[in-house]
Order: sequence, then structure tokens, then C-alpha cells
Amino acid sequence: MTDARSTGEAGRLEELWAGDFGDEYVTRNLAAGDHREQFWTGVLDRYEIGSALEIGCNIGANLRWIAPTVGAGNAYGIDVNRTALAHIHQSLPDAEVIWSPARDLPFRDRRFDLVFTMGVLIHQPEETLPLVLSEMVRTSARYVLFGEYYGESTEEVPYRGHEGALFRRNYGAIFESLFPDLRLVETGFLSRDEGWDDITWWLYER
Repeated sequence: MTDARSTGEAGRLEELWAGDFGDEYVTRNLAAGDHREQFWTGVLDRYEIGSALEIGCNIGANLRWIAPTVGAGNAYGIDVNRTALAHIHQSLPDAEVIWSPARDLPFRDRRFDLVFTMGVLIHQPEETLPLVLSEMVRTSARYVLFGEYYGESTEEVPYRGHEGALFRRNYGAIFESLFPDLRLVETGFLSRDEGWDDITWWLYER
């Protein structure tokens, strides 16, 4: 696996999320997924999804709603924060979670029916965003979904005292420019009232 220390800005941000900063995020977001059942139930009802991978799963706020449907051994997550992964091991035994950076996934091609992020691409630097998206497509057998802060153009947003750690972008347009053969099947907006963070989401099919 690629050494995070050798990858410039991506490595810096991975080390940030792996350390105390990431641990504090875990503590702040223990209840983040409490109201997300409706969204995930809808997605799983509308599409044939027997296995899923979340990139940047943190404490399992999304996997907690997916794992019971797809069954043990079919819901996976990766993250660089070991505190978050330990939390999932204790609270969500049906999910398989692995330490890994988003740009270097330890899975074979087309391993999962669905590969997704929720609030993770916003933390990717320009240099590795295309690589992370490529890894999502590579490991997906059918669907790629991401929910992120939308901006008509790329805009860095100050984030808890750290520079270069959060970006609004038109993620749909970026994705379509890189993977024009994938088809947009659904998009929408998820508000704070719905248990999210005012994010736009896109779902693509191979």
C-alpha cells in the first residue's frame, strides 16, 4: 500500500484525519447517522444492491443502515482513523472495516455493487481527487454515489483552523468529465433537517 508520507498534500490530510483532529471528529459525530434511515432505505429499495463499500466510513453513520439489508460480509468501509474503525468493530459487527486511504483501495476490480462517499470528496486535495474517483469506479460493479458540498466552481472553505482541508466543487461535472460513459440515474439534495449537512448527491451507473 502507498505510504501516506510520500504523497504531499494528500498525505498531510490523511495524517490530519488519522490523528487527534480525526478523533475529535469522531466524538462530535457519534449521533450523525440517527436520521439517515429514510435516505438509505429508499436507495436500497430502488436499486439492486447486494454489496456496498463506503469510502471514509468514520463511525458507520451510513453503514448502520446498509449492513442489515445487504447482510453480513457484504457491507464494507475504509477509513484512516483507527478510533472510528474501532467504534464500528464494537457497534456494527455485520460491517467489515479496513484501514486504507481513499486513493489506494485494497479491493479487486468491480468488487461491490455500490461504492460511495458522503462528505469525503470535499476533503480531497486537487492532486488526488481524480485518483479517488478512479478508485471508486474501479471497485464498483454497477453504481457510484457521492454526496458532497456543491459549488459551481472549486472553492476552498476554511475548516476548523486548517487550510486546504475542505472544498466546495461541482462534483457531478468533475465526475462526468472523467467518466463520460457512466450514466447519471439520480441526484438530489439532503438537508440538515434530514440528518445530513446540506449536501448534493449524485448516483451513477456503469
